[in-house]
Amino acid sequence: MSSFEEAETEETVTCLHLTFYHPRQEDKMMFRCLNFCKREQVRADEMAKFGRDSNVCRYNLLDTRVSRIQFSLQFYRKLNSSEFCFEIKNMSKKTKLIVDQTELGYLNKIDLPQKCIICFGDYQILAEIQEGEAMDYFETHLHLAEVPILQERCLPSLQPIPENSISSSLSPSQSKSPTETDENES
Repeated sequence: MSSFEEAETEETVTCLHLTFYHPRQEDKMMFRCLNFCKREQVRADEMAKFGRDSNVCRYNLLDTRVSRIQFSLQFYRKLNSSEFCFEIKNMSKKTKLIVDQTELGYLNKIDLPQKCIICFGDYQILAEIQEGEAMDYFETHLHLAEVPILQERCLPSLQPIPENSISSSLSPSQSKSPTETDENES
């Protein structure tokens, strides 16, 4: 057998893509400690923590309004399944964490959806999970957004209204408050 045939099978790695946005990034540079250049490996038994305490958090946000530990992500495998997931937990006593439409208080946690937006304060983070097979570690790949993620994500879903027509949701004959009618009237 050749060395090619004896080589171990290459396994794919779960990668968590995180795109960060803050309206004051240009002035405050709160993301300057994040590595946007390349993927980083994180051991499966480590919790990926985000916050301003560089002694505890792997991903530092340089902002005094961010909690020491803002939130954490835990990589795990679902019971009786080969599917890998992430659990997100709010570690801030002062700030609520919003994952899509779900509000998490202190120590609340949920499974991170395949694609979602994480918000706290003025921060917006688009999280996208790229599935893999490796069990010992996962990777993170950080990106920086130049426009608000919520704005970017919502715009395509808006329906344009032609200038010369009336919106179908409210015609001029409809009033904005209920009107009372007599059932005997025609």
